[in-house]
Amino acid sequence: MSNDLIEHLRFFQALGVRGVSRDPAWRETQVPQVPGVLSVPEVPAVLDAPTSTHASGPIPLMQTGDSSPAGLLAALRVEIGPQCTRCKLHTLGRKQVVFGVGDPHAQLMFVGEGPGADEDVQGEPFVGKAGQLLTKIIEAIELRRDQVYIANVIKCRPPGNRNPEPDEVEQCEPFLFRQIDAIKPKVIVALGKFAAQSLLRTSEPITRLRGRQYNYRGSVLIPTFHPAYLLRNPSSKRDVWEDMKKVRGILQGD
Repeated sequence: MSNDLIEHLRFFQALGVRGVSRDPAWRETQVPQVPGVLSVPEVPAVLDAPTSTHASGPIPLMQTGDSSPAGLLAALRVEIGPQCTRCKLHTLGRKQVVFGVGDPHAQLMFVGEGPGADEDVQGEPFVGKAGQLLTKIIEAIELRRDQVYIANVIKCRPPGNRNPEPDEVEQCEPFLFRQIDAIKPKVIVALGKFAAQSLLRTSEPITRLRGRQYNYRGSVLIPTFHPAYLLRNPSSKRDVWEDMKKVRGILQGD
């Protein structure tokens, strides 16, 4: 049995896949072809992210006596405030700001779309079912959740978990960029269509964005499927595993 196959089986086991079958019907159900993925190997291994005012240059950090990553993040949290009113989401039922969590010195950062209901209650990103799956994905590449940093494009829950609207992103996204600039991770994983499209300033579907690597604010950006999508489409877990193997390789200097 090859090492790759062993790794695939361990990853599936970590994510809750209980077994496989040689029945052709199982393979058709579990492993559909994802549109756009086949064209990915034809593009360069590392692409430059589209340039924009935010994506191409540093955003000034608030003056603070502590210039360490932890100090910069602490100052940013204070600047945002516990009850931010910069966009209309504070009037639409959100309970609190969900800032971000993890190691300020993390080499790996995950960026999602925005808080959901569980996150809005607990004040921490990715704590619901999708968050539990994300924790398993992190553990599958031999890291712990407290060794990475997790944040979202926007810090407040949109009503009904709808997609964030452009004016909401405009107000909140600069805070994410400042988190990235403070942490300076080696790798950023964009989780899902919205996060990837927002960071890369593109309307390309996630099926075309994943499988590629982008230079982004001094880090390598790797888009992949959102854990919530994997809960609905478990067959795509093997695509995420391929993405996470790339992440692990970069972190290990391969």
